[in-house]
Amino acid sequence: MAAIKSLARTHTVHAVNTLVQIMRDKNAPAHARVSAANAILDRGWGKPLQPIASEDGKPLSLFTALSGLLSIPAIT
Repeated sequence: MAAIKSLARTHTVHAVNTLVQIMRDKNAPAHARVSAANAILDRGWGKPLQPIASEDGKPLSLFTALSGLLSIPAIT
């Protein structure tokens, strides 16, 4: 597995260059350009945090969300 990971990493520059080419190609389908742009942003800045909502749609705090997963009652 380490060998495959290492081999894949040797192609990083080419892969990013390919994504940039697709993103900048005015003739590429919009979904391909958006997908390439998102991939570049995710690799450069990380994926954005996704909010966690309760069953009623209200956002939960990280502590509340984790306490529910760990069966620890939240302190209110």
